[in-house]
Order: sequence, then structure tokens, then C-alpha cells
Amino acid sequence: MSKHRYNYNWNLKDTIFTKNKGKVFSCFACGSGSTMGYKLAGFDVIGCNEIDPKMMEVYKVNHNPKYTFLDGIQNFKDRNDLPEDLYNLDILDGSPPCSSFSMMGNREKDWGKKKKFSEGKILQILDTLFFDFIDLGKKLQPKIIIAENVPGLILRNAKKYAIKILKEFDKAGYIVQYFVLNAANMGVPQERKRIFFIALRKDLSTKFLIQQDLFTQVPKINLKFNEAKIPIKDFDSGKPGNNLGYIEKYWKNTPPGVSVYNYLRITKQKPKLFSYSKANFNKPFRTILTKHNVGEFREDIPTYFHNEDLIKGGSFLCDYNFLDLKHKYLIGMSVPPVMMANIATEIYNQWLKHI
Repeated sequence: MSKHRYNYNWNLKDTIFTKNKGKVFSCFACGSGSTMGYKLAGFDVIGCNEIDPKMMEVYKVNHNPKYTFLDGIQNFKDRNDLPEDLYNLDILDGSPPCSSFSMMGNREKDWGKKKKFSEGKILQILDTLFFDFIDLGKKLQPKIIIAENVPGLILRNAKKYAIKILKEFDKAGYIVQYFVLNAANMGVPQERKRIFFIALRKDLSTKFLIQQDLFTQVPKINLKFNEAKIPIKDFDSGKPGNNLGYIEKYWKNTPPGVSVYNYLRITKQKPKLFSYSKANFNKPFRTILTKHNVGEFREDIPTYFHNEDLIKGGSFLCDYNFLDLKHKYLIGMSVPPVMMANIATEIYNQWLKHI
């Protein structure tokens, strides 16, 4: 018997999707990582909302959804022509763009500013999209709302946004809890920490309530995962990826598992190359980043990783159709499917099947 609930190395042709756990609609669907996870866990994902036409095409090719809405969430939440199915959801899922809160970004310098980001190439204030998503939840009233973001959302000055998120969920009629989870503890060969806001509609929560502290009751749910971590050596193809370019000069002297920045700091050199590191094949990938020429490079030869390895590190379908989008970009933008499958399975087992 496998020590992992779901296999990170999987194919569409070998997978049976039961669609018997409930209906899901995905917002900010992006590379469909969440959608694949819900489907793997047995849910019926009936459609998606996405602003990027290219991402939407990839989504359609791989999932053939019943409903697709190519629209910004600001407009989508105010539409009056949404199908009845969307008002009878078990789960409303969403991953609002998170670069404003990433610890690797500009954070406070970008808050409140319009940014032209790659998805759809439209100017938007990214840090308000989460609240548009909650507004949609208030309108549709699904049983459960799940929102994913970067852990930086609850750190330093960003805490005020997290507090507002909790208040807005409460106004929308939901009791919400948040969990910082690591994909590497769920059978994904990647150290990827993300925060998940799990909100249960108040009228459905009574039978699950426990006393969290003297003043607060929350629906009981256990989202602790302790699956064995999967090292790169377990699936490494041995194939070279993209060339390292000017980073190659640091490759030989950077020890396995160490960032180029730390190597340069220790050796008292000045370049600040935060986003580059040499892999340790005895450990999972570090967080897979979106740009093809940054991130983790191979331990044995001076190249980045091959797409075949990145797909497995992201727990994507091995026969997924990326069309003309770069594999690393799409994988780096997505919630790992196996991560989402584990979360969705626990939510079904502990809540949905008892409602």
C-alpha cells in the first residue's frame, strides 16, 4: 500500500474521476492546478472564471468545462446572468493574485497601485481582488469557500489585510479559519507553503462547532498532513533543462541545497541573487517559480531542470496539454493538484458528507 494518498506521477488516461463528492466552481483558475486537485478527489468542477485568454484556452483543452467566464472578478461578481448551478455549489474555490503580499515582491510599495501583470495584461489593483472574490461568495452562498494565497498575507503589515478578510467573510455569512500548509507534507515533491482560508456557511456550521478559546467557536476540522517527503532523486529524469546563462559561473562553487545568495554572502561577495539555488537531490524541489530562467538548478550538471521533472515536482498530469505556454510558468502559478486533492478530501470527509 502506498504511503501517499495520491500519486504525484499520474496521467489523465489512467485516472477515473468519480464526480460524486459535490460541485465546485473555480475562480482565478489559472493553470487549473486546483481544478485537477478537486477532480482527483472526486469532485465535479463545473466551470471557471479567468481573466487571461491563454490560460482559459489551456483550461478548456484539458477540462472541457460546462461553464467558462473570461472576465475580471470585479465584473464577474456583478453579473446577473449567472447559471442556476452556480447558486447551488458545494465549494467556491479561488486563488486571488498574490504578488502584492509575496515576501519576494515589493509588498507595501505596491499596495493600492494598479499593476499590469501577465494574466490578461490588464491594469488592476491586486490587493482588492480577494474582497471581490468574497463578494462573489456572498452572492452565490456556496456551502464552503476556499481561498488560497501566499503566507506573506499574514506577516508584518499585511496582517491588516488578513484581518479585513476575516471580517468580510463574517459579513458574507461564513465562519472562516486559515491554515498555513506545505505541499511537501502532502505527497508533492515540492516545498511550497501556502495559506488556505476555509470558510463554512454559518447555517451549516452548528453541528461542527467547538470552543476555540474563551470567546470564539469554530467548526472543527483537522488539516494536519504528515506524509513522507519525496526527494528529487525519486523521479529525476537526468535530462538537462535550460542553460544557466551568467549564473553558470556560480554553479560549481554553490553547495547542493544552498542558494547562490547564501554562497555569495558567506564568501563575502556582493551580488544579491535571491532567486537562484542549487538543488539537493535528496530533498524535494524548493518552491517552483514562474520564470524559466530563475529558481533551482540541477546538482549534477549546470542547467535548470527539464520540463519532465518540473511537471512531477508540481504534481501536474504527465500528459497535461500546456499548448504554447511555458511549463514552468504555468506550474509556478498553480496550486499543486495533489495538495488541493488532499485538502478537498479532508473537507469532504469531515464536513460535506455530514451536511
